[in-house]
Amino acid sequence: MGDVRSYRDLVVWQKGMDLAEAAYKLTKLFPKTEEYRLTSQLLRAAASVPANIAEGNARATRRDYAHFISIARGSVAEVDTFLQLAVRVDLANHDQASAIMLLADELGRMLNVMRDKLSKEAD
Repeated sequence: MGDVRSYRDLVVWQKGMDLAEAAYKLTKLFPKTEEYRLTSQLLRAAASVPANIAEGNARATRRDYAHFISIARGSVAEVDTFLQLAVRVDLANHDQASAIMLLADELGRMLNVMRDKLSKEAD
């Protein structure tokens, strides 16, 4: 996958970190009563995106790497769902969440392409 020395060189990992950072900043605005509910769910899902990209990159086979990219893609879908819910229950307004949802959408597309490429290379 190009001239990559570390997972930190991957744009998809960098965007995953941006997603996690944005989720942390948004949840600081949530009420304390949400700390162990939606806040923790959203933060766990957001942090797992770059973590799974990094773990997959460290795996020995392309098939394993593709598996972890699929897990990261699932976490992106969770992030989007939790953001949609946060807007619906008035924990965040649409403007606050929309930039993060756009990033999640872009990241999801990137992960789909990456997973497809890794899967083809593994065959």
